[in-house]
Amino acid sequence: MTAFIRAALFGLLTALSLPHAAAAQRELPDFSQLVEQQGRAVVNISTTQKVSARAMPQMPPGVDEDDPMFDFFRRFIPQQPGTPGSQDARSLGSGFIISADGHLLTNAHVVEDADEITVRLSDKREFRAKLIGADRRTDIALLKIDASGLPVVRFGDANRLKVGEWVVAIGSPFGFESSVTAGIVSAKGRALPQENFVPFIQTDVAINPGNSGGPLFNLRGEVVGINSQIYSRNGGYMGLSFAIPIDVAMDVQSQLRVSGRVQRGRIGVVIQEVTKELADSFGLQKPEGALVSSVEPRGPAEKAGVEPGDVILRFDGKPIEKSGDLPRLVGGTKPGAASLLQVWRNGAARDVRVTVAELNDDRIDPRKGRRSAAPEAGPAPNRLGLVLSELNAQQKRELKVEGGLRVEQVSGSQRSDLRAGDVILAVIARGRQTPVSTLDQFNRILSGIEPKVGLTVLVRRGDSQTFLTLRAPDAQRGDER
Repeated sequence: MTAFIRAALFGLLTALSLPHAAAAQRELPDFSQLVEQQGRAVVNISTTQKVSARAMPQMPPGVDEDDPMFDFFRRFIPQQPGTPGSQDARSLGSGFIISADGHLLTNAHVVEDADEITVRLSDKREFRAKLIGADRRTDIALLKIDASGLPVVRFGDANRLKVGEWVVAIGSPFGFESSVTAGIVSAKGRALPQENFVPFIQTDVAINPGNSGGPLFNLRGEVVGINSQIYSRNGGYMGLSFAIPIDVAMDVQSQLRVSGRVQRGRIGVVIQEVTKELADSFGLQKPEGALVSSVEPRGPAEKAGVEPGDVILRFDGKPIEKSGDLPRLVGGTKPGAASLLQVWRNGAARDVRVTVAELNDDRIDPRKGRRSAAPEAGPAPNRLGLVLSELNAQQKRELKVEGGLRVEQVSGSQRSDLRAGDVILAVIARGRQTPVSTLDQFNRILSGIEPKVGLTVLVRRGDSQTFLTLRAPDAQRGDER
C-alpha cells in the first residue's frame, strides 16, 4: 500500500509539473529565426593603418596577430624602439547594411585613422569600403561599398524599448564572425562621462572587442541600437554594455550622407546636475533641470540674459529631467534657430529666448582646476570648517571679478568638493543668490541659516565655475547617527 501511494503521488506531482515546465519553456525566447532573417545584413569590418615600425609595440613571445590578446598588447604595452620601415596595424569591428546600394553603419572608433577599410559580408564576399563621414561625438561612421541588391536590416523604435526586455547582438567579437549574444535592457537614457550627446541603452548583452559597431536587435528583429562601449576593469566583458539608440545614429548618418559632417547647436553654458541639496537651496520642489554654473562671455546664453545660478527647466517646451538632457536637445537644434528656455531664478520661473549658435567640433573645453599652496596657520575656521579671506585688488583683476572670498583652509571634517584656492563668488539661500565680497557679509548670511541646513555657494576654480553645497561638521555627524 505504501509503495502504491508513493507511485500515485509521484505520478500526480509529475502531471502537475509538466504544464508549468512547458509554460516556462514557451516563455523563453527563441532567437534562431531572428538570426536567420537578420544575420545576413551584419558585416565584419577590418582596417589597416600604415605605421612606422618604431611605433609598433614589441609583442610577448608567442602572441601573433591571430591571438585574441594581440589587440590588447598592441594597445597597452609600452612602445619599444624598432627597426625602420612600416607595418600594417589592423583592427576588427562589426557593422550592418542599411541600404541595398551598399551604405552601412559602424562605430567611428572602428575606422578612425584607417588607411584601408575592408568589409566582409556573411556570404564571404569582401569589398573595399569608402568612408563617407564619421562623427566622434556620437561614435557613428557611415561607409559605402560598391555593391547592390544587398540584404538590409529593419529599424525599430528605441524609445519603445522597456527595461527588462530581451535584446540580441550580432557581431564579430575577437574576429569570430556572426557571433550571437543575448540579454536584457538594463537601463535607458544612460549618460556616460564625456558623452553628452548620446542617451545610451545599457544592456547585459555580452559585448567584447570586435562587437563594436554591430547591431542590437529587439525580439521583432528590428535594430534598436549600435553596440559601442563596455564598462570593464580588465578590458573584457563584465556585464555592462552600452548601445547608441538607432534614432540618434540615423539622424547622424543622414547628415553625414548629405554633407559629410554633423551640425549641432550650442548656447554657451557650463551646467551641472541638480542634487536634492541644490534643489532645496534654489527653492525647487524637486531635483530637476540643468544648473548653469557659468556662462560663456558674449555667447548666445549671455546675450539672451541667462545668468550663473539659473536652472534651465525646459528647452523649447521639452522638460529637462536631468542635466544631460540639455546638451542633447540643444545639440539637435539647427544653428540659427530661436529657442525658448524656461529658467528658474530667484524662486520663480521665467522664459528666455536664445538664438542657438553652431558647435565647432574643434572647440576644446579648457576647464582645468588649479591648486594653490597650502596656507599658513591663521584665523580659526568658521562653523562650516572654512577659513576665508577677502580678495585684494590684484586678485580681482586677475580673476576678472568684482568680489569674492578666497578659501584659505578647509577643515578635514568638511566633506565637500571645496578646496583651498577656490573663490566663493555668491551664496544661495532660500532660493535667492547673493554675491559676496566681504567676510562680514558672508558671516551675516551664515548666521541667519540654521546649523543643520546646508549652504550652497557659487565657486570659481581656475577658469570654471560650479555650485557646491556645504554642511557644518556637526550637522554631518548628526546625519550619520
